[in-house]
Amino acid sequence: MNLLNPSVLLSTTLILMTGISGITPRVAQAVQLRDGTVYFVQPPDLVAATTTFKGVSAWGATYYFTVNVPANAGEPLQRVTITQRDGSDNIRFRLDDSRAFEGTRDHRGTQLTLGEVTRDRETRTVNVTFDPPVAPGRTITIGLRPVRNPLFSGVYLFGVTAFPPGEKAHGQFLGFGRFHFYGNNRPFLLWR
Repeated sequence: MNLLNPSVLLSTTLILMTGISGITPRVAQAVQLRDGTVYFVQPPDLVAATTTFKGVSAWGATYYFTVNVPANAGEPLQRVTITQRDGSDNIRFRLDDSRAFEGTRDHRGTQLTLGEVTRDRETRTVNVTFDPPVAPGRTITIGLRPVRNPLFSGVYLFGVTAFPPGEKAHGQFLGFGRFHFYGNNRPFLLWR
C-alpha cells in the first residue's frame, strides 16, 4: 500500500477522524494539496483502445481511446494526453479531425465539445482538452485520425494520462493503448 497515494491518504485521514473524535466525515469533492495541486479521488480507467484498420499504410483509420470517469472521481476530466511510446514509425494525426463522444466505439452517445487539441512533436504527445470538462460518472471515447497508419508492421503503444481541471492538475497515468499493425515491411520503391 502506497501511503503517499492521495486516495489512500484521504481514506486513512477519514478513518482516523471518525475513530478518534467521533466526527462524521463529509465526502470529499477532490484531493488538493497545500501547493494547490489537484488530484482525482478515484482516477479514471482506460477501458479500451481500438483502431478501425490494422493494415500498414492504411488511409482513413481512426484510433479510439475509451475512458471511464468514475462517479467518485471527485473532479471532472479536463484533459487527456495520448503519447506514442513505442513503434518504429512516428504516427502523425489530423488534429482538426479529432472527436469525442459519450459511450464506446460501438455504442455512441452524445458528441462532446472539444477545446484545444494540440501535438508536441518532440514527445509525440497529443493533448485533448474538453470544453466543458467531462463530469464524473460518464464513459467517453476519443477518436484520433492519423494521416495514415504506420509504414512498418508491429506493436505500437500509446500511453494515456488523464488530468482534472486546475492550473496545478496532477496527471494520472491510465495505461497503454496497444495497436498491432500488420503487413509486409518491404520499403516502397520510388521510381525516378
